[in-house]
Amino acid sequence: MAPAPEVSLSPAASPVKRAEAPPLSFAVWIEERPESAPALPAALVDWVRERLASHPPFENELVQTLAMLDTLGADRETLIAATLYPMAEGQAAPPIEPGSADAVELLVQGQREAEKVWSIYVNRHAQGGAEGLRRLLLAIIRDLRVVLILLARQLVRMRLASALPEAERRELAQLTSDIHSPLANRLGIWQVKWELEDLAFRYLQPDTYKRIAKLLDERRADRERFIEAFKRRLREALREAGIDAEVAGRPKHIYSIWKKMQRKGLPFSELYDIRAVRVLVEDVGQCYAALGTVHGLWTPVAKEFDDYIAHPKGNNYRSLHTAVVGEEGKTVEVQIRTREMHAHAELGVAAHWRYKEGGGADAGFERKIAWMRQLLDSSQGEEEGALAAGLSTELVEDRVYLLTPQGQVIDLPRGGTVLDFAYHVHTEVGHRCRGAKVNGRIVPLTHQPRSGERVEILTGKTSEPRRDWLLPHNGYLGSARARDKVRAWFHKLDLARNLSEGREVLERELKRLGLHQQDLASVLPKLRLQKLDDLYVAVALGDVGPTQVARALHEAQQPEPEAPPARQVPSNVKPPKPASGFTVEGVGNLLTQIAKCCQPVAGDAIVGYLTQGRGVSIHREGCASLERLAARHPERLLPVEWGRRGGQSFAVGVQVRAYDRKSLLKDLTNVIGTSSVHILSLDSRVDEDKGAAELRFSLKVQDYDQLGTLLARLSGVPGVLEVRRAG
Repeated sequence: MAPAPEVSLSPAASPVKRAEAPPLSFAVWIEERPESAPALPAALVDWVRERLASHPPFENELVQTLAMLDTLGADRETLIAATLYPMAEGQAAPPIEPGSADAVELLVQGQREAEKVWSIYVNRHAQGGAEGLRRLLLAIIRDLRVVLILLARQLVRMRLASALPEAERRELAQLTSDIHSPLANRLGIWQVKWELEDLAFRYLQPDTYKRIAKLLDERRADRERFIEAFKRRLREALREAGIDAEVAGRPKHIYSIWKKMQRKGLPFSELYDIRAVRVLVEDVGQCYAALGTVHGLWTPVAKEFDDYIAHPKGNNYRSLHTAVVGEEGKTVEVQIRTREMHAHAELGVAAHWRYKEGGGADAGFERKIAWMRQLLDSSQGEEEGALAAGLSTELVEDRVYLLTPQGQVIDLPRGGTVLDFAYHVHTEVGHRCRGAKVNGRIVPLTHQPRSGERVEILTGKTSEPRRDWLLPHNGYLGSARARDKVRAWFHKLDLARNLSEGREVLERELKRLGLHQQDLASVLPKLRLQKLDDLYVAVALGDVGPTQVARALHEAQQPEPEAPPARQVPSNVKPPKPASGFTVEGVGNLLTQIAKCCQPVAGDAIVGYLTQGRGVSIHREGCASLERLAARHPERLLPVEWGRRGGQSFAVGVQVRAYDRKSLLKDLTNVIGTSSVHILSLDSRVDEDKGAAELRFSLKVQDYDQLGTLLARLSGVPGVLEVRRAG
């Protein structure tokens, strides 16, 4: 039996008393639930009853929350997690079935994470910026069913908020307005959204709320008589047309009325959709038939027709909207949809929020989750209709949401580092960055924080960016925005300093890669530069990286292949494939082998040497052993080039000098292992008098790029003085 999740009572989970209606009973709710509803485990029911006996004020809020989740179609695990979280008080909860324990714990953990967001919101409420907190909330929650729990619980608290002190009630309403109702809006859970908005509006702007409510109440009887007559005539016309339809009045929400008055600059008397009806039919064909009936009875209002069936909104909302001029010249809004469309419109994605019993989600559910994540990451505003346009194509997980020490939310692309974070806070903070803390712990500048973590940047007094921040394989910066800021800083330096530092950076990198003896002039045409000084400046400014120069050196050293003479080959004869990863010009299928003296790697400029009885040995250009052999037998040199056979790897030597310390070898081999490089052999020597160690690895790498990245990572290991290619 899996252990039950440990939860604790949060201050934000404190109960509120309900004044408007008698409290609901947990026992009655359990007994009256339909047989089709997911049942809570018997052990959990008994445990809750015992807890409620000593904490009766929690009962009403708990039962209303569970009832709302039932309405939204929540599954069993969601109901269990919604029950556990507010009821536990540091005590052990009843055991949960092994098949559900992990999922329930994830849901409970999500509620804990949400409490952190509420705390941040309260501490920085005066600064605004609720959009960042909404995104942070969605990023740190790993199971989106948690959002359903949060919305249901917040709606219940808002229903019971009239019993709270005014200051506490307004704070709860502001949180609802800033966080919860926009989330319900983006999920398309209109049933929850409208009520959250109305309740928050009622407590935040009570005078305006009462004024609109009074306007709605005035002449209510006349308006209701008009609507009843309109519905009666429409029902008769639909029945005569053979359309099985349900016609009902559509409730108007005070907050939406106020928003429309504000947006259109209209007085209450000029809002046409105060009078509204809804028509529900069986299928899409009947939707359009009913529309024809409506337009046949009354004159449609120009430009007030929207076909959201042919062109659904971004959240898959589907319906026909029209407005017609009825008797007495009064305008009526009519919505026509199928019953299935209506269920989606009321409950949104919550109507589909169920997992397969005993297994994972089906393909349709997975598509819904993908759509939800796109919707939740929408950057559109909160006004009506905003969900219909411009949904982001990136999922929530493509961004990382981090906190400053003051609680401000900073979002970075996935893979962003703490140095990226510094530049996103402010350019000058990035230039002066000397270190960083994540959740109070010192981390390297290459550290990639996770959503919800608090990042503090340690700065110096002067702006001193480092040029190696611009080298991609060093891993300091993951965003182009931050790299551009570093480049801009170096662009402002004087020419002499850029020349000097660019030459130093390039020579250091090429020496480490064993390419420092190559002629740099040969790469200038490839890089579209005129002279070496231009190359050094480009490296200094980050416009050209040392890796690009090294790759260009390899390509420049390789001989241009000559076009082979044309010859007729029988169609049934296939050309022989090379037996190795090399092509030897002018010679057929020869045995080849990598020379152990210089161990060339894919991308190196290479030369072949024809041995006696062992085929062709492949050397790096400039290899001392090859030069001695060529001096004696120059006729044995053969031009060769790298072949294109996939999956081949090459042995290469790497030499490391470092201060001798505990776990040095472990740290080095961990870096090699995580770089997907295999260790063939290792030799080490320690100078105890100097406290220095020298290690030589024989490694198997795929190509030159993998080698360059590995050398850069090894250089970053604490205590390492020098890393270079051996041989």
